[in-house]
Amino acid sequence: MSTDKLTGVQALERKHPGLPLGPGKVERREFEYIRHGTRSFILSRDVVTGKVVAPFCSPTRREQDLLAHLQAVVATDPQATLWHVVCDQLNTHQSEALVRWMAERSGNTEDLGITGQCGTLASMASRAVFLSQSDHHVVFHYTPKHSSWLNQIEIWLSILVRKVLKRGSFVSVEDLEAKVRAFIGYYNHTAKPFRWTYEGNALTI
Repeated sequence: MSTDKLTGVQALERKHPGLPLGPGKVERREFEYIRHGTRSFILSRDVVTGKVVAPFCSPTRREQDLLAHLQAVVATDPQATLWHVVCDQLNTHQSEALVRWMAERSGNTEDLGITGQCGTLASMASRAVFLSQSDHHVVFHYTPKHSSWLNQIEIWLSILVRKVLKRGSFVSVEDLEAKVRAFIGYYNHTAKPFRWTYEGNALTI
């Protein structure tokens, strides 16, 4: 699973209708808008099938929101014995909530310590090490800092922005969420894996 958030998505309603296409003229868009609030989306894309799985929408972007999303992702296939999650190094991707969830799923009864002080929960780095352990049911893989573009979900998020958000007009946050979910349903009908052609180049010193 390729996972990431799209936060602070504004539900903007255009105050007046746009002007239609004309000979030699592109569609012209009204510049005034009405704000109806924001939503954050947490999305995971199956890199094998290309489908977006268990989309999550919330007014917030807390660690509990990511946990709820990942629990929903895992619930889509109860028979799966191993999940790989690719994500960036955002603090909520290395949270106490994820560590405790993973310890519970792994039957780990050891003392996890105290957040910010000691043990596994001492720091983001120690939590990331724990979440990356290969013997867990869900294994996290973190992209290098400033390299989140290596995560394939970023490609899909750019598609969502171009197709739905950039020129959309939404009368409410509920309307925004409904249109995003409708697009995901439409996309999943013909989803295909990306043809990933990126090749790392050796660094020269």
